[in-house]
Amino acid sequence: MMHINVGDFITMTAILFFAIVILVVLVAFYNMYVSLIKKRNKVKEAMGGIDVQLNKRYSLIPNILTIAERFMEHEKELFSGITELRTRAASLKATDDTIQEKIKLDNEISSKMSQLLVNVENYPQLKSDQTMVQAMQTYAEVEEHIAAARRFYNSAVNDLNNSTEIFPSSLVAGMIGIKSYPFFEASDETKKEINASDYLKK
Repeated sequence: MMHINVGDFITMTAILFFAIVILVVLVAFYNMYVSLIKKRNKVKEAMGGIDVQLNKRYSLIPNILTIAERFMEHEKELFSGITELRTRAASLKATDDTIQEKIKLDNEISSKMSQLLVNVENYPQLKSDQTMVQAMQTYAEVEEHIAAARRFYNSAVNDLNNSTEIFPSSLVAGMIGIKSYPFFEASDETKKEINASDYLKK
């Protein structure tokens, strides 16, 4: 009959215990790692969605300005400001390094476009121009899509930021270099619902 020394048994039990602990820690680390990567990828996916919708706006803005310039001769400074911002924003793809600047430019464009829409009220002929009416209706639809993309992005960022700031996943995030992302906060003008019919009434 095989005799097991009590000391050896205790040693083997301790080794087994520590092996199990290490295994549990490794599994937990891996699960947190996978979760963080998935959440970061979701944020990047959301960034791509915002880019798609913003590019639709960038494509539409020149058409609106071209129509408006025929009637709004005294708004050249506003037109040039919008054009400059639009050019800068259109050339900037949303990435980890540029998302903050992208958000800033988007809010500046939204602010100036809101100013343009308000000024349309002073030009009855422009308000009744069918091409402008259609352009502004399309613009309102694009703004709704941008708002939806912004909500999806902010939701993804909230999930990721919680994981990068709350222990113990924050430790794993720090080890693998995953940082928090900025929220896509809309300007006060952007938060207001855009309805083309508010500006373009026949």
